[in-house]
Amino acid sequence: MKKRTTVLFAALLLLAGAQAQVSFQSSDLPIVVINTFGVEIPDEPKIMANMGIIYNGPGQRNFLNNSFNAYSGAIGIELRGSTSQSLSDKKPYAVETRNADGSNLNVALLGMPSENDWVFLAPFSDKSLMRDVLTYTLAGRIMPWAPRARFVEVLVNGDYKGVYAILESIKRDNNRVNIATLNPDENTGDDLTGGYILKIDKWTGSNNDGFRSNFAPPGNPAGEIVYQYHYPKPEDISGPQQAYIQQYIHTFETLMASTNYADPVSGYPSAIDVQSFVDFFLINEMTRNVDGYRLSTFLYKNKNSNGGKLKMGPVWDFNIALGNANYCLGGETTGWAADFNTVCPGDYWLIPFWWDRLRDDPAFLSAIRTRWQELRANTFSNSAIMGTVDSMAAVVQEAQGRNFQRWPILGQHVWPNNYVGGTYAAEVNYLKYWLGQRLAWMDGEIGAFPVPVNEPVPGNPLRVFPNPAANAETVVFEFFANGAQWVELEIFDLAGRRVLLYPTAAVQGLNQIHWQSGGRSGLFIYQLTLNGRRLPPGKIVVR
Repeated sequence: MKKRTTVLFAALLLLAGAQAQVSFQSSDLPIVVINTFGVEIPDEPKIMANMGIIYNGPGQRNFLNNSFNAYSGAIGIELRGSTSQSLSDKKPYAVETRNADGSNLNVALLGMPSENDWVFLAPFSDKSLMRDVLTYTLAGRIMPWAPRARFVEVLVNGDYKGVYAILESIKRDNNRVNIATLNPDENTGDDLTGGYILKIDKWTGSNNDGFRSNFAPPGNPAGEIVYQYHYPKPEDISGPQQAYIQQYIHTFETLMASTNYADPVSGYPSAIDVQSFVDFFLINEMTRNVDGYRLSTFLYKNKNSNGGKLKMGPVWDFNIALGNANYCLGGETTGWAADFNTVCPGDYWLIPFWWDRLRDDPAFLSAIRTRWQELRANTFSNSAIMGTVDSMAAVVQEAQGRNFQRWPILGQHVWPNNYVGGTYAAEVNYLKYWLGQRLAWMDGEIGAFPVPVNEPVPGNPLRVFPNPAANAETVVFEFFANGAQWVELEIFDLAGRRVLLYPTAAVQGLNQIHWQSGGRSGLFIYQLTLNGRRLPPGKIVVR
């Protein structure tokens, strides 16, 4: 009871201080009240503080004099970020939910999965207030995980700070980056092979130890690419673990520099999860992220027994994406963000060479084409994306007024704005216009990418997926028949030996035939015959 009384008393003090600055008594967003007891929040380390959250449920109004009902207790808090911290008056925070003794306390903040590490994002130069949250929401629809977020209004020591977004941090966790735990004593066998999370970023911020690539970025022979240890943390990762993940990256990069890097069996598909690289590419290109591929860029690897290939992601940091950067063509709706090294070769932070190599491979471009057209038909249609923008704008519509009363920057240039709107509505409309133009440009460009070998061609109703496939996966041959037909599916290896003859009767409409390679790997040729009419043959890659 004494602790609860103290927190409520602090809330009343904060109410008095907030009213003197912004007329703030209630909100349709959750309200977060932080009290550091007069101590200034440092860059690091985290200091102990108290935090209370008021949230009365969906559709309910939240009043500053309500009891803390969504969280009430101790936290550790520090400033976070690099550019966003130094150039913004509205500071972002890293927060740990803690027990009174300072130990970690896992909490399901505002309905997000239980954890103790949280990011308090502070949109400032992004006057739509949503670029990060929008991108994570879209990425979460196509990737294994992207940070979940909740918009809130924040007060710190009686000072109304405006609209924030509480995000999940990038962390190994069953509900975040779901890879195996790697303890310091796991240094042999399959244990040693995962899980790892690496980061390509500036040295500022957390987890700033790592290793250098053996390959300079294109266009800058004197430059360097650095992979930082994110999980395990630098202070936790053992010597054998460092040696293992360094060797894996060096082997991958050496393969990418080789002449046979695109071989479907022994080339890069043997080392990386191609789909994750495709999805990462599409998210960074759809947002034309000027920091993409070179900063705030994460990669991860699970144990070999759980797949073991290198994966791109999760995605992170899009506050100056989506047309919000006026340098290095960041505001343009045309051109590839992945061409940054050519556009701005003098920048110190450049993109690893292997992105160019991937984009030189017709098979990788074909995979991009297939995925993009699949997403544009539904998940990333104009109506789906614009509807998400409108929904988020509606969520913060009331609170944005107070935010820009506290930070009167509408109509003013804040680095690195490419556009300056006089109202919040103008900022949202610009974001939607920019997105519409960007999507149209990508449709045209990607539509000219090579057609995959398994993509239907005129007169061929057949679709084959997944392709490439793992040797334990079931490959699906999906086709339409105009009526009852006799069908034969044949599969041959490269020596011309038939490994499958599957005759069956097709029915009118959609039909499927399933095939497993039985442990075989390599390149196979398939041939489908409908009522004696042979469809164009195709290729299947089995890893």
